Amino acid sequence: MKIAIPIDESKTNVCPSFGRALYFLIADTDTGENTIIDNPATSSAGGAGIKAAQTVIDQNVKALLTPRCGQNAAEVFAAAGITLYQTVSESIDDTIAAFQKGKLAALQNIHPGFHGHGGK
Repeated sequence: MKIAIPIDESKTNVCPSFGRALYFLIADTDTGENTIIDNPATSSAGGAGIKAAQTVIDQNVKALLTPRCGQNAAEVFAAAGITLYQTVSESIDDTIAAFQKGKLAALQNIHPGFHGHGGK
């Protein structure tokens, strides 16, 4: 299964912001293959969550693992049939391991968004 995780500039930690994350890790839990892609929505003046969500959806993932997500992006993911899970730590490896063991809860931290704020 392909999953996505927003990651920070170090490319080793989960980013606390979904829409403004610099990168996304696309991990295939079946093959162990990992790919890092740029988030083109990082510098968007508005609508970053929706743009970031579409970038992730285009990678054919089945799940997003994130600390939080804006309402608009969450609605885009729901329409695409992508499940959102709450991360357990900043560690990408710990988060993927918890997902594979079925220990991640459904994401409850859906916020109204940071409309018009730009940046992190």
